[in-house]
Order: sequence, then structure tokens, then C-alpha cells
Amino acid sequence: MSNPKTPEQSANELKRKLGLGAVIALGVGTTVGSGIFSSLGEVANAAGSSLFLVLAFLIGGLLQIPANFCYAELASAFPEDGGQYVYFKEAGSRPLAFLCGWISFWATDPPSISIMALAIANYLAFFIPVHGLVLRFVAVAFVLIFMMMHLRSVEGGGKFQTIITALKIIPFVLIIGIGIFFIKGELFLSSAPLATVTATGFTALMAGISATTWSFDGMAAACYMSGEIREPKKNLPKGLILTAFIVLGLYVGLTVVASGLLSVDELAASEAPIALLASKIPVIGNYAGTIVAIMAVIVVIGSLSSCIMFQPRIEYAMARDGLFFKSFGKVHPKYETPYFSILVQCAVAIVLIFASSLSDLLGYFTLVALLKNFLTFGTIIVLRNKEHYKPAYRMPARPLMVGIAMIITGTLIWSTFIWAPLAGIACAVIAVVTGLPVYYFWESKNKKAAGK
Repeated sequence: MSNPKTPEQSANELKRKLGLGAVIALGVGTTVGSGIFSSLGEVANAAGSSLFLVLAFLIGGLLQIPANFCYAELASAFPEDGGQYVYFKEAGSRPLAFLCGWISFWATDPPSISIMALAIANYLAFFIPVHGLVLRFVAVAFVLIFMMMHLRSVEGGGKFQTIITALKIIPFVLIIGIGIFFIKGELFLSSAPLATVTATGFTALMAGISATTWSFDGMAAACYMSGEIREPKKNLPKGLILTAFIVLGLYVGLTVVASGLLSVDELAASEAPIALLASKIPVIGNYAGTIVAIMAVIVVIGSLSSCIMFQPRIEYAMARDGLFFKSFGKVHPKYETPYFSILVQCAVAIVLIFASSLSDLLGYFTLVALLKNFLTFGTIIVLRNKEHYKPAYRMPARPLMVGIAMIITGTLIWSTFIWAPLAGIACAVIAVVTGLPVYYFWESKNKKAAGK
């Protein structure tokens, strides 16, 4: 159960300034990232046929909805900043809550900012010839721009996030809206498998569904800013559920058009399936390269902005509970944002921009990140019998929804472990070995400060 707030914590309380639009913008903006530009090809290769490609995104998206139901219930019960960290803490496991934030800060959050900033710079190279060190400085510039924006105003940041999310969706809607008139029925209804396919039938469909999972990751981003959402018990559940259906509709629509304009062989072989798709639409075909490059820049800018906006809230919440450096819990007296947490996370990201193999670093911790998600869904099982657990929103068919969310995540954990068992185990050990001593150090300081 939450501890009473100290006067210092109350002075550093963040205000509720964001509405339903920001909840949706954070979720959609984080989820619809650069991954969709390659995932169509990856899923086509796994599913093996046009029909299974469409079904994979449809079923994969539907299976992700229970996860958002879980987050909606948790967020309505504990509408405060911190997301997963808060849910573990409220379930009674401060060590697990600390490890969640510890891993996020050192292993996933700053590296994700670095990778997205570099991706923007690379996409801009389509228009402006930049490379080498100059490209990295361009990436740094983008981090600094969004750092200052989200540091100076959560309201301004929320408005920008809403605008950029709308802008990133519009090109996809246009491709779907125009492309649907040129669909070739024989391609869309084709169930002919790839020439190189190794699995067919149910096995191929399951492989395709599994390959879509990462395309739907990030929909619960707003949970990390629950303490800054107005009417959170109403806006958070509504926003999280709408996010799931918006992303599902967008991806399924895109997949239907892609399957009706391109053969599964073309999709599976292409490194840029959306660019290839755009080139097949007569109205925009001649400008496909430029349009897709602009889309890519906007899409990744939206994701970068979203991550810089919500990720520092984890360390902010930890610091307020005495489980991280006190400075991370400070709120700027004028801008009313967790400025120190934002500054440090962006500073670490900038350092990493000049490092190498960032994608490898992020990939190594995939297993640990999945374990966090799996255990988060499990907190509902623990919390449901606790007196202080009073969610304003209760998901339908709770045992079924929690079960589906845990099974889907568990399947990913298994497949990730099979893919890189040593890397996953090594990073899990590193996270625990480095994190637990730090946790017990801070807890001992908290006990001394409390006179225990």
C-alpha cells in the first residue's frame, strides 16, 4: 500500500494537465513507429501467404487488446506516474518495482531514444546528404529539441504529441483510402504460399501472429504519466482501449491494401514494403520514395517525442519513494515538469548516440523487458484480493483477459529465449546482480531516515 507523502514530495507533485487526446496520442504515437516499415515484410515471410498475412495482423491485434484491458484496470486503480513500477510496488514487491525502474533506466529507455534519434537522421539523409559524425550530431539536435519542449511544458508537449500523432496517421490513412480502390481480388484472396515457405497451415498462421507482436508494443505508454492525466479514472481506460482499436484498424487496413496490391513474395522479399506498396498506387506512385521518406521522419519523430515525454516519469516516481537519487524527483518550479529526470535521461541517450551496436544492446534486454510485462499482468491476480485495490474500471472477463495477456507474453518470452538464450540470461543476471545491492542500499537509507 502507498506510503503517506512527505511535505517535500507534495511540493514536487506534478499537476494533471493532460486529457483524453494525450492518452491516445501517447499510445498511438509510441506504437506506430519505424517498425511498421519493415514488419509487413517480416510477417509476410513468417505467414507465407497473403490471406495469412491479413489474418496474422487481425488476430495478433485482437490478442493484444487484453493487455490494454489489464493496463486500463491497473491505471484506473493507481492513477499516478510510474506505470509498471507503481503496479509492482502496490502489489507488495518493492524490490521488483525497483528492478523494473532500474532496468528501464539503464537498459531500455535511453537506448531507445538514441536509436530513434539516429533513425530520424538516417531518414533525413534521403533529402540532405549527411553521414558519419555529422549524422550523429543531427540526431543529438533532435534529442535536445524535444528535451527542451517536454522540459518546458507538459501541456505544450501533450499538444505537440497529439498533432504529430495525427500527422503520422494521415499518410497511412491516405494509402489505405486510395489503395483500396486498386486492390486486385486475386492477390487479396490468394492463399498460395511462398516458394520458400517451410511451414504451412496453422503453424504458418501462428508464426505470422507471433511476428506481429512487436508492431503492437507501446500502447500503454500513457500509464507512465497517469499522475498528469485529468479525470484519470475515466480518461485512462477509455484512451487505452481506443488506442488498441485505432492501432488495430490502422494495421489491418494497411495489410489488406498491401495484400491486394502486392504478392506475398514481393512483400517478403522487400526491405521497404511500404515504399513498394506506395509505388503500386497510381495516384502517388511517382512520388512514392519521397512520400515514404517524409512518412518515416514524421513517424519516428512522434515516437521519439513520446519516449522523451513519458519515460523519465519512472525515475521521477522512484525518487519520490526514496528508491532513486532525490534529484530525479524534483519538479521545476516554473515549468512544473520533472526536469532533472528528463535532463539526465536525454544526456545518457546523447552519450549512447556516439556508441556502437545500440540495437544489439537493446535486443539483449528484450527477454528482461518481456518478463516485466508478464509479471505486470500477474500483479492483477495478486492485487484483486487486497483491500486497497479499488479500480474504477474493471475489465470484462477478468480471468480470461489476464490469461490471454500472460500467455501471449509468455510465448514471446519462450521464442526470445530460444533465439538468444545466453544473452537473455546474462542480462537478467546483470540486472539483478547490479540492481538488488543498490535497492537494499537505498532502503537502508530510508529506514535510517525514518528512525527505524
